[in-house]
Amino acid sequence: MTLLELLKARLEITDTASDALLSAYLTNAAQKILNKLYPFETEITAILPTKYESLQLDIAEYMYLKRGAQGETRHDENGINRWYESADVPESMLREITPYAKVY
Repeated sequence: MTLLELLKARLEITDTASDALLSAYLTNAAQKILNKLYPFETEITAILPTKYESLQLDIAEYMYLKRGAQGETRHDENGINRWYESADVPESMLREITPYAKVY
C-alpha cells in the first residue's frame, strides 16, 4: 500500500476526491520531519528515511483532522472543549526524530 492509500484507510476515505489534499498533507508532513531531522541545513534535498513513514502518516492525519480549526488554542462550546498543544505540529509528535548535525 502507498502512503496515500494508508492515510485514506486511516481516515476511512474511499473516493479519490481528496487525493490531492491528502497528498499535500503527506508532503507537508515529510517536510516538517526533514526540517527537524536536518535543523542546520538551508536547502533540504534529502529523501525521508523509511523509518519515519509512520510518523509522516501520523502528522498528515493530525493536520487533516485539524483542518478548519488551525491555530486554535482553546474552544469551549456546549460541553465540547478543544485546544491544541501548538498552532503547528505538536512537539510531542516530533520528539522521536533524532536530528543530524555536521561538525566543521
